[in-house]
Amino acid sequence: MTFTRYAIYYAPPADAAWTQFATSWLGWDMETGAPVAHPTVDGIDVASATKVPRKYGLHATMKPPFRLRDGQTVQALFDACATLATRHAPVSLDGLEVARLGRFLALRPVGETHALNALAAACVQELDAFRAPASEAELTRRRAANLTPEQDVNLVQWGYPYVLEAFRFHITLSGKLAKPVLAEVEAALDTHLAPKLPTPFRIEDLALMGEAEDGRFHLIHRYALSG
Repeated sequence: MTFTRYAIYYAPPADAAWTQFATSWLGWDMETGAPVAHPTVDGIDVASATKVPRKYGLHATMKPPFRLRDGQTVQALFDACATLATRHAPVSLDGLEVARLGRFLALRPVGETHALNALAAACVQELDAFRAPASEAELTRRRAANLTPEQDVNLVQWGYPYVLEAFRFHITLSGKLAKPVLAEVEAALDTHLAPKLPTPFRIEDLALMGEAEDGRFHLIHRYALSG
């Protein structure tokens, strides 16, 4: 399969109960590259609530999607991901919780996040030689979000505003929701997903992802953290 962009994600383990529910919730399994049926949740239009994040699959972004720089090869990217994973240890946190990010819902980590943030920063910095520079159109589109000076520096240097000190680990579970719907969907996730969430929560590998021409993301390979 030909990919238009690549990304480094945290991809939850496919065999975990919480992963299986949350993957169904979103409706796209990036590991198998196939749609999956949404769960039936009374009073909730799951397909509508998850339409925006569906194509990305169940993930947390570690290095945001990027086009491959001219002169770089996919094989060299594979090799660099493998090398990066050997230099960094797994990360353990107290757990995950359903949380609001503005009018979105996501899973956020519970506990100290220093090691997690350092791992994400390494993904951004150590693999940046593979990223094609952002186009002027991309810069303009991102700046429409009223970025802070720090975020604008990140955008220019790393191609994305919300990295390094501006990074906040999250596993997106919805698009932007109206306030009454937000509360209803949050309650449904607290009931159906929260009891399945892991304690502790461990990140044991990084996933190289590819974006297909239809915009859907597919898992290419997992790299075990072994540093």
